[in-house]
This record gives sequence, structure tokens and C-alpha cells, in this order.
Amino acid sequence: MTKPGTAAAFRLAGLVLAGGRSRRFGAEKAMALYQGRPMLDWGLQVLAVGCHPLAVNAPPGSGAADLALSRGLAIVSDAAGDPDGPLSGVLAGLVWARDQGAVWLATVPCDMPQLPDDLVARLGQAAGEGPGARLETVDGRQPLCALWNTGLIAPLRLALDGGHPPVWAFQDQAGMAAARLDVTLANRNRPDDSV
Repeated sequence: MTKPGTAAAFRLAGLVLAGGRSRRFGAEKAMALYQGRPMLDWGLQVLAVGCHPLAVNAPPGSGAADLALSRGLAIVSDAAGDPDGPLSGVLAGLVWARDQGAVWLATVPCDMPQLPDDLVARLGQAAGEGPGARLETVDGRQPLCALWNTGLIAPLRLALDGGHPPVWAFQDQAGMAAARLDVTLANRNRPDDSV
């Protein structure tokens, strides 16, 4: 595998995962404001450092999809029949990334507006020659902050055919490395959560 960040025939795509139902939040999480901007923007900002092209995983007609379209970004929707859950969005993103000529896909969830600008670089360093990497903070695993090689399409498709496993379980099975960051990065699960 080509190591992320090397010059040899490498292309890195980025995807903000905004396809969740936001049940606990009570409204579309990606469109909630953080410091005056939709949370979706914060994820896009982090991925823009090193990723091209960018896309948003969101259902058609959602606020996140409309905002992404207004910015000229691709919308990547889960495939019909795939189980509910973020790995379906990751799979759709990996297929999209591969179709763009990318070897790697960086993902972030839409509800973590405090991610560091060098997140993608840290994930790339941790991935090395392996299939990818996921973020770990002092709070534990942050499995949706991850770098995925498009070679994971087939094993992820197989995993989803049996239902939706926990994201961390698929990552462990795939042998994804950990990129450790000694900070607390809260996510917003309810409108009154402070981050």
C-alpha cells in the first residue's frame, strides 16, 4: 500500500459522516451551530487540510446534503439495503473515493467540532503501510475519526452483509492502527452539550 502523505500515486479523499438520525439531539446535528457555524463546517475544515476531493455522507434532502451541495461538494448516500449505522456511510464513502481515483479515505463525524487541524496527518503517520488508522484520545476510541484504505471495501461489505458490527470491532479485525492524541475531544449528542 502507498503510505498516506507520500508522493507516489497517492490521492486522499475526505468524508464527513452526517447520515445519523440524531435521535438524542432532537434536530439535525450537522446543522446545529457551534461558534456561529454549522457543525458540518468544522468537519469539512479539518478534512480540507490534506484531502481532495471532499464529500458529505447524508440522506438526500437533509440540511447537511443541501449545505454540501451549496458548497459544490459531493453527497454520498448509504446504499439501499445496507443496515443503519456509520459503517454503511464509510462503505459508501470508500466506493466513492475509489471511483475518484483515491487510495485512502479520511472520515470524521459531524458532531466533533474541536478536532485538530493536523488530524489527517496524524492518522496517516499512524497508518504506515497498514490498512488504516483511527483516533484514540484520553476519553478512549474515536472510531469515526479514521483513515481507511480502499482495499477495505470488500471486507467491510462482507461485514455489513451480516448486520452492522461495532465500528471499533471492524477496525480491530481489519488491523487498523491507533493514532493517539492526549486531549479530550467531546462530541455533541444533545443540543445543550458544551464542547
